[in-house]
Amino acid sequence: MTAPREEAAHHQPPGEELSRLAELHGVATSYSPSPDRTVPATATAVTRALAALGVDASTPQALRTALADRERHLRERLLPPTVVAWSGSPVPALTALPDGTRLHVTTEEGATRTSLDGLPPGVHELTATAPDGRTARSHLVVAPPRLPSVPGRSHGLLVQLYSLLSSRSWGMGDLGDLAELTGWAGRDLGVGFVQVNPLHAAVPGTPTDPSPYRPSSRRFPDPVHLRVEDVPEYAYADDQETLRSLRERAARLRAAVLEKGELIDRDAVWDLKRQALELVARVPLGPGRQAAYRAFLAEQGQALEDHATWYALAEVHGSDWTRWPEGLRDPRSAETARARTELRDRVDFHSRLAWLTDTQLTDAQRAAREAGMAVGIVHDLAVGVHPEGADTWAQQEYFAAGMSVGAPPDAFNARGQDWGLPPWRPDRLAACGYAPYRSLLRALFRSAGALRIDHVMGLFRLWWVPQGEPPTQGTYVRYDAEAMLAVLVLEASRAGAMVIGEDLGTVEPGVRERLRERGVLGTSVLWFERDWTGDGRPLPPESWRADCLATATTHDLPPTAARLTGEHVELRDRLGLLTRPLDVERAEAAADTAEWREELARLGLLTGSGGSGSSEEDEVQAVHRFLLRTPAHMVGVWLPDGVGDRRPQNLPGTWDQYPNWRLPVADAEGRPVTLEEVAASPRMRALMEVLRSRGEDAPPAGG
Repeated sequence: MTAPREEAAHHQPPGEELSRLAELHGVATSYSPSPDRTVPATATAVTRALAALGVDASTPQALRTALADRERHLRERLLPPTVVAWSGSPVPALTALPDGTRLHVTTEEGATRTSLDGLPPGVHELTATAPDGRTARSHLVVAPPRLPSVPGRSHGLLVQLYSLLSSRSWGMGDLGDLAELTGWAGRDLGVGFVQVNPLHAAVPGTPTDPSPYRPSSRRFPDPVHLRVEDVPEYAYADDQETLRSLRERAARLRAAVLEKGELIDRDAVWDLKRQALELVARVPLGPGRQAAYRAFLAEQGQALEDHATWYALAEVHGSDWTRWPEGLRDPRSAETARARTELRDRVDFHSRLAWLTDTQLTDAQRAAREAGMAVGIVHDLAVGVHPEGADTWAQQEYFAAGMSVGAPPDAFNARGQDWGLPPWRPDRLAACGYAPYRSLLRALFRSAGALRIDHVMGLFRLWWVPQGEPPTQGTYVRYDAEAMLAVLVLEASRAGAMVIGEDLGTVEPGVRERLRERGVLGTSVLWFERDWTGDGRPLPPESWRADCLATATTHDLPPTAARLTGEHVELRDRLGLLTRPLDVERAEAAADTAEWREELARLGLLTGSGGSGSSEEDEVQAVHRFLLRTPAHMVGVWLPDGVGDRRPQNLPGTWDQYPNWRLPVADAEGRPVTLEEVAASPRMRALMEVLRSRGEDAPPAGG
């Protein structure tokens, strides 16, 4: 039991010296859950966040020493570790340099300059030499002023790839299905993009965490998404009998999901695919394929070797690297080097899987472009990684030990949230010129027409929760948003790709404006778009922002049909998730929906007498006609809405009460439907025709 004095100390706010030290390291001492309310962080939260940044403030003497050291460092340094230069704009970091300071730049290509004028975009090395002899070296990020322009207005589909099975899937949707989906949707429906869930590599083991938002690695994709038969070496495997048996077992897995109502079993799917890929990997690569594989290995370098080594070691020692023999916990140790040599066949196997998956991702994006899509595939970047996975092992120095990312308490969740994802250390990122962040973005942009960034506010700050503490005992830690944005704009521009930021919920003032300035689109969901500063009623379409992806729903929200009928309230009631009486929740949901129906009727978007005679399908179409009336650059359709699905893919606040991330796309009666059935669905085609023939529902020119 904690003594009363210790308990009081645990909750006390930071003192003046601790607050000053925290400010100098980007650690917040308070937060505002609403514009009219400020909540102080606890001294414990601030002290532990500083400790995770390598700053000791545990005693009064340590605190004073750390504060003096930090103030002296900032007073004496010439340059920050990373300097940002937006092309064509002044560089604020250089204005404070003493008169007569000499600059020397070594570009990425190895050229030398004595001026920043005309530098090409890239991450260069900057050296400053002051008249008094002091010298500083920094990483210089030169980025275009903003992202590539949006290629006209477009509409597209949003889908969780695993949930869309075809008649060829091995129990869950795969990259072959994605290529088929983009080919059909681009040519027959005229869509400009398909947005999918994160395809990051998962932590192996049984059961595997089904959430695509808690991966082992964000840097490399998951081979569970491979279409095994599309691997060229598949046709030449010598044990065709075993492959035939595996295909038959895969067909039974597929039938169990599509015909018997069973959940998607990712572990069972991977077990079959892994066995098949083991056989395929025995087939020697032809000269051209071998050259392509070698080029991939060279391009990915140490990052891929570490990734493959972690998976090889996990096969032997389990997927929690913090429990491995001590020498193997360090990716650079002699023990790890020996193990890598001993396991070289397994390391090569996992390296090859990464290459094969990357190849099929590239093929899917090529299929999208060949089908006429202006954007193509929109990939999703999760906010973090699993604390025991490959990325945290390979990049330990960049993660804040003993910390987890989450969200503070707010009006919707008084307990706050802990997502179980270790945050990057902003100081270590800056010191290395954001190298891990750059390589991550570069890898994702290889096969993306656009990138959606989950919780894009994390480029500015993240809520750090100390291990063992509730989310209420966390605090915000700030990142260098200028540097994070500059690297993002640089890498996206190199790839010619767009960026969409998921900026739903509480957003710090000024964040959306800074994102818009750099060309990052936001995310607007119909049910949340109300006149919150006025009468609170639905926001009319002409008042929506243009620089966004506008949708009716997302993977974390009820499908549109369930929202319109109120079924989402009944579902939460059955699961015991309501915090208020059912009648109150029903009435509030009904009132919310009624106001939106009135708005749809006012605009003439509903059929029937004043909208009262409209069918559910008519109302779903009307919702999307409304989205077309907004000036949004992109309009997205949640693919399950096209066939009348009522079930959310993920129900926040649940773990085992609801089958999150394991449901196939289903029709209005709950019957799973295949990709082929989706393509043949009159309901889907009618909805997409609404978006294709924009006509009078399009916003005014220049909107």
